[in-house]
Amino acid sequence: MKEKTPTKRALVILGSPRKNGNSSILAEQISKGLRSTGAKVETIFLQGLKIAPCKSCYACQKHDSKGCATKDDMQAIYLKLIQAEAWVIASPVYWFTMSAQTKIFMDRCFGLPAYAKNPFLGKRIAIAMSYGDTDPFTSGCINALRTFQDAFRYTGSKIVGMVYGSAMKAGEIKLNEALMQEAENLGKRLIKI
Repeated sequence: MKEKTPTKRALVILGSPRKNGNSSILAEQISKGLRSTGAKVETIFLQGLKIAPCKSCYACQKHDSKGCATKDDMQAIYLKLIQAEAWVIASPVYWFTMSAQTKIFMDRCFGLPAYAKNPFLGKRIAIAMSYGDTDPFTSGCINALRTFQDAFRYTGSKIVGMVYGSAMKAGEIKLNEALMQEAENLGKRLIKI
């Protein structure tokens, strides 16, 4: 009898205030690639959630920690992050870096080790970003990408790939067919089956 392979899970974090914004469209293309491999994909739209900034109280870092001291919608996200083999983090560029919604999420990930031992280790991550400038350097996109690289290098996670492109109006990123294909291909290789 053939043993059934467990379904791989991916969690998509949308850090844009627009559900159908350009970074969300890139994340959906990555999700399309993920689903084509048989992965189960869940999407979380941060804009509609109540997630407070980190208070730097260090309650989550204590030896006998019961988790983050701030009880809000991040509590449910912690468990989903732990269960997923892969994460997709999507954000537009706001004022030369990631959106505030994305930054609060990233800051609150500081508490994740209170919920599982080595929760970042082995996670496979994709980053999707959009910006209104014509250049990833002058737009600040590179600043955000470097922040993701530094954070996930520190945690022992692997950034499998990053997709990013210029688009000002909502939905405009769809016109970049090469980028759309690149995003889908990233999804196909994000989870190892």
